[in-house]
Amino acid sequence: MIRFIVRRLLQLIPTLFGLSILLFIWLRRLPGGPETAILGERGTPELRAQIRRNLGLDEPLLIQYGRFMQRMIRLDLGTSISTKREVMTEFLERFPGTVELTITAMIIAIGVGIPLGYLAARRRGSFLDSAAVGGSLIGICVPVFFLAYVLKAIFSENLQLFPSSGRQDPTLGATRITNFFVLDGLMTREWDAALDALWHLILPGIALASIPLAIIVRITRASVLEVLSEDYVRTAQSKGLTERTVRGRHILRNAMLPIVTVIGLLTGGLLSGAVLTETVFAFSGIGAFLYEAISNRDYPVLMGFIMIIAVFYVLVNLLVDVSYSLIDPRVRVR
Repeated sequence: MIRFIVRRLLQLIPTLFGLSILLFIWLRRLPGGPETAILGERGTPELRAQIRRNLGLDEPLLIQYGRFMQRMIRLDLGTSISTKREVMTEFLERFPGTVELTITAMIIAIGVGIPLGYLAARRRGSFLDSAAVGGSLIGICVPVFFLAYVLKAIFSENLQLFPSSGRQDPTLGATRITNFFVLDGLMTREWDAALDALWHLILPGIALASIPLAIIVRITRASVLEVLSEDYVRTAQSKGLTERTVRGRHILRNAMLPIVTVIGLLTGGLLSGAVLTETVFAFSGIGAFLYEAISNRDYPVLMGFIMIIAVFYVLVNLLVDVSYSLIDPRVRVR
């Protein structure tokens, strides 16, 4: 197992190198530039040229890329053009919110999606199966921002059961340690702050979980149906094994292989920033901040945030590979 993990870590080096090149080229192809964000459309050519010299944008691309990689290695992401703050400081403040929201959404999606998909497959053709398939289609088709507005209008504004915006009630004066508000409340034993932060996560978590939930239901159903038709399942049943043993050791263990892969891809995608959900609920995460950075042509934020997010995405997929190898040891051999 250790050799397998080391080999996969070494394979990440060319992947991250390729991602850095693609990111660098993409940012240089964006219209306008940081000088436009700083000076506006009325900046004189002399001031634009001066700003480009100060930022090093007038140098050859290879030199710019080399300096970019040096800053990435040192975690020196520069200063945001719009907020005038260190990019790493902005990231450390906003990324925990996105992580909390992603974890909430995936707990909902996995906790509901896998059991529902399994039951739909075991009761194929029943009302539950039809409802699961139809509900998953609706979950994929309904836009996330529309569902977010509906949930906000019903449960926040009309019924007033959940807060409508933010990550936590600012009047609580909660102590900040890690910027993970739920974790901070638990660490400091400020139970009201932890509960309030968790309460703020429910509605945006449900909205964000809609598409992953629908995908997990359909993948689980298809995977379980495929495993149920295998000879080893029928052999295990004919031997008189208990339903629990057959379900856990033969059906779910083999059906989980594609499900784990999908869960890893969905988690990595959500970590890249739930722009629409965070915008609707005024949730302080990286999604809305990346949107603002693109609008303002804030190159330091774009380069730093996207590169770090790419690293996290690759690491999530590494965890998927490790989980895959634990479920099916043949993967390590291959």
